[in-house]
Amino acid sequence: MPEVWQLLTDPLQYAFMTRGLAAALIVGIVCAVPGTYIVLRGMALFGNALAHAILPGVAVAYLMGGSSQSWLFAGGLTAGIITSLGIGMLSKGSIKQDTAVGVMFTGMFALGIALISTVRSYTVDLTHFLFGNVLGVAASDLWLIGIFGALVVLTIILFYKEFLVLSFDPILAQTLRLPVTALNYLLLLLIAVTIVLSLQTVGVALMSAMLVTPAAAASLFSRRLPVMMALAAGIGATSAVVGLYLSYYMNVASGPAIVLVITAFFMLAFLFSPSQGRLKAWLAAKRESARA
Repeated sequence: MPEVWQLLTDPLQYAFMTRGLAAALIVGIVCAVPGTYIVLRGMALFGNALAHAILPGVAVAYLMGGSSQSWLFAGGLTAGIITSLGIGMLSKGSIKQDTAVGVMFTGMFALGIALISTVRSYTVDLTHFLFGNVLGVAASDLWLIGIFGALVVLTIILFYKEFLVLSFDPILAQTLRLPVTALNYLLLLLIAVTIVLSLQTVGVALMSAMLVTPAAAASLFSRRLPVMMALAAGIGATSAVVGLYLSYYMNVASGPAIVLVITAFFMLAFLFSPSQGRLKAWLAAKRESARA
């Protein structure tokens, strides 16, 4: 038992590890909340596209203000808003939404890489943007993540009923005369803020997993939205902590370690979910064939 306690406390003697752990914990919870709506509404492709499309805004902010989290947040959020509006405008015409997402995603991502490639330390900088650097979180960054993360969760709580109706029955939302367009753009804005906050934790390339996978795992246990959100937040937070400890002891990158733990949780849910697990379905099929 003392050995286990020592394994848990040893990394915490370093300030950068403590800050990284706090940031990963906040991001794991915050990503799971809007991520639940992404899964319910089948917006996984959009979430992935938006995560990659913020790169040019982050690149411009980096060229202007260095690695300051405030600059990166402002630049990434601006790019996210532009991308969301661009996809919305393109999909209103004759172009389907998935096509509009593909066009905006690849164009913005390529622009971001082109901008970053103008910097001499191109390889190192691109690696940090793509895969995150949670152990580089400063105290000011942690405050920024905490404040805006709390605002995202608070906004979703305030508009919980509206988002609920919009997610499960868009026609009913229009019948009730809810401001559907405004609510859609508000949700996209919240997703964009969440993505920018999580940039330093898992990076652009792995962001989609933080948004989608915990909620996807939670959906295998319950279709009730409050339960899904709570389970997704628990999975996200636990994965962030376990992944960071694994990265410390196994000397692997923290972002990929966190995502691998999240994926492992999803696979366990996929196999052993009491209601929808593949193992239960396989055992039921085997019993049925034995009776026949």
